[in-house]
Amino acid sequence: MIKLKNNIATSENGFIFNPSTGDSFTSNPIAAEIISHLKSGISTTEIKTILLKKYDVEVKQLERDWEDYMLQLKEANLLTF
Repeated sequence: MIKLKNNIATSENGFIFNPSTGDSFTSNPIAAEIISHLKSGISTTEIKTILLKKYDVEVKQLERDWEDYMLQLKEANLLTF
């Protein structure tokens, strides 16, 4: 299961702070929603289902965007597996 690391600070408006590295990031509203779901421990399958219901996006596009965003979060050292 993919989760946001416990020590990562987030805000509702998309600000992300990693106290371990001092790095901070901003995200768009959809990315902030994903971060919020990851932080709460919702499974990736559930998050994708929520996004597909809420936004006008095709499954293939969501999968591509999801993989890109997870790679960005992984490279920023924000995820735990």
